Amino acid sequence: MILPIYALGQPVLKKVAEPITPDYPELSVLLENMWETMYHADGVGLAAPQIGLSIRLFLADTTQVERKTVRENDEPLKKVFINAQIIEETGDTFSYEEGCLSIPDIRGDVERDSIIRIRWQDENFEHHEATFNGINARVIQHEYDHLEGILFTERLKPLKRRLIQRKLEAIKTGKVRTEYKMRFFNGRS
Repeated sequence: MILPIYALGQPVLKKVAEPITPDYPELSVLLENMWETMYHADGVGLAAPQIGLSIRLFLADTTQVERKTVRENDEPLKKVFINAQIIEETGDTFSYEEGCLSIPDIRGDVERDSIIRIRWQDENFEHHEATFNGINARVIQHEYDHLEGILFTERLKPLKRRLIQRKLEAIKTGKVRTEYKMRFFNGRS
């Protein structure tokens, strides 16, 4: 089932998400719905707060990212991250234009470290720890930020933030068109 994506202005997007346990109700159904929602909206990642759930869960799939943005040694990533914790961010900082399903029609250059080390659980609650780089690291960092209540627009340079302020206000009030269903703070869907 395709779920509505919560738009900028929804309080859930600014909360620090809570960990979940293996007894989380109907997790497999939730994951299936999240994958379907993400693909329907042409996203490469989706965090639970973006569908109104303040839980530490996100998906990432960089298999559809254009090959020109993926370095030769980067393997595409398709994973579920539960209770993730970034334990190290290193490498050269690089700027890349990001967007977000919760903030449609807004894009901007965000600087992030090129290498991350992260600890997480998968959909079976098996523990993992790995290092990711390049576009995989960037997508993970973007989705992880959602779990911390941080939106990519907060990482933009101040001038860019000022330039897009009207557009951000329009999104908050539901004055935006998308190919996917959204839920706005004013109750509009």
